[in-house]
Amino acid sequence: MFSSLGLFATLRCPDRPLCTRPQCVFSHRTDLPLPAVLAVPVAPTKSVPAKRPVPLSPLRPTAALPLPSAEPPRKLQKLAAPQRPVAVSTSSHTNVRPLSSSRPCLISFSQTGVPILRVNAALSQVAIPVRQTMLKTLYDHFLVLYHPILPKSPTIAADHALAQEEEVYKKSSKLTYRNAVIQCCAALKRRPIPDSLSHPSVGTEAEITQRADAQKAISALRLTPTHLAPYVISIDDMIKWGYFTAVPDSPGGTEPSLEGKIAKCERCSQPFQVKAQTEALCVHHWGKPYSIKVNGEKVRLYNCCSRAVSDPEGCSRGPHVFYESKLDDLHARFPFSFLLDPPQAGKGKGQVQKRTVLDVAALDCEMVYTTGGMRVARVSVVDGEGKEVFDQLVKMDEGVEVIDYITRFSGITPATHAAAHLTLSGIRAALNAFIDTQTILIGHALDNDLKTLRIVHHRCVDTAIMFPHRAGAPYRRSLRDLVRENLGTQIQTDSTAGHSSVEDAAATLDLVRWHIINKPPPKPKPPTAAVVRPP
Repeated sequence: MFSSLGLFATLRCPDRPLCTRPQCVFSHRTDLPLPAVLAVPVAPTKSVPAKRPVPLSPLRPTAALPLPSAEPPRKLQKLAAPQRPVAVSTSSHTNVRPLSSSRPCLISFSQTGVPILRVNAALSQVAIPVRQTMLKTLYDHFLVLYHPILPKSPTIAADHALAQEEEVYKKSSKLTYRNAVIQCCAALKRRPIPDSLSHPSVGTEAEITQRADAQKAISALRLTPTHLAPYVISIDDMIKWGYFTAVPDSPGGTEPSLEGKIAKCERCSQPFQVKAQTEALCVHHWGKPYSIKVNGEKVRLYNCCSRAVSDPEGCSRGPHVFYESKLDDLHARFPFSFLLDPPQAGKGKGQVQKRTVLDVAALDCEMVYTTGGMRVARVSVVDGEGKEVFDQLVKMDEGVEVIDYITRFSGITPATHAAAHLTLSGIRAALNAFIDTQTILIGHALDNDLKTLRIVHHRCVDTAIMFPHRAGAPYRRSLRDLVRENLGTQIQTDSTAGHSSVEDAAATLDLVRWHIINKPPPKPKPPTAAVVRPP
């Protein structure tokens, strides 16, 4: 081996103290100083300006010059996809409602202030400040027009102002936009003041025009038996939906009242003694249960107070009442019967009986609770053109007393019912003057009206069957919902004044006319055996 020259004798061994070399060229002494760290010189960087320096102009102060931006020029920035104009009103509660699939989405919020447009200025032909000013003008005019109905719908003025501004903008150019809004405001001033949400003057200009055209088409259709023949309910379907198709053989009217006897309360299911009482002894829910999902679970609530069905405590107090649905029980209170046969030629003289009979009629009744069960208190009939031909209150028979007028639904009060002078027998005689066994009767859940009138009829058209519930029989959709969805109007809007049987009968007739115009007729069913009418 060659001898070491000692060049590394003053350097500490990097493997010390684990060095295993027998003759290490490095030093293993412990008193040697640590090696110094050499500093590597770094060349200074020269900053390159993002843009070419702009010489200062002696005519412009330096304070007005913008600072250089760190962002790249806008031409080189990657921009998001342009969005379509969106109109937004001012509030914190959103309620997105697309007007149609072919126009921008109008987002309205539950608010009572002036709505605000939030529109992409690059996509708007009209300056946004101009549109906002015109929107406020429309909003002010809707406020004046809707003043009587604002307590029922506080956001209707803002919602319709947003929709109206969008309608005007879609139909106008940059030059005609302002004048179009002014003309629209003038049209709003000429509208009659609405007294309800279903008034014809409620809505935007396009909505009113569309509704008026549809109503003209519906009103122009005069229903005839030929139109309604495919919709007449068969005997099998009548039985399926709870209609009575035959008159009992036993004599009827043997027990008109159950006063003094024990019955089961329809509201609280407790037994009680029937009497014409006014004490609020029954605690119950006057509404109907409905289903919603809460945290993924199905919950049944009452629509009168939003309480759970499982809650034993009711939200309303009233008298105990009872309801009967069996044919024999109803027949014992008042006898069932068929309508009269069509007019026949007079014997010997060849003359026809003087009786004008309607071929089509829409019927609706209002009921009250009595000591004889649920009885009819008002009857209304309109003809095939929608004209009112009959509207009478019904006086209770002798021995039958009213327990509850249920004004919330019937619209009848003790004061108004005091004017009734025709009993059910007199009402039946009056109806026989213009309807008979060949008249096609139209109604919503018509079986209930016929039961309370004690009429058995086989030529019926029922909108509850014509517009079926998605769950099928025996479930039925409400008349109010059907009218709102298909006719674009609202009925039964006052929750305290009750229903109007004239309004309901006319709405039922319009539903049938709307269905005939817009829907195909049902497929014919095979004929069934006719029900033999007793002599």
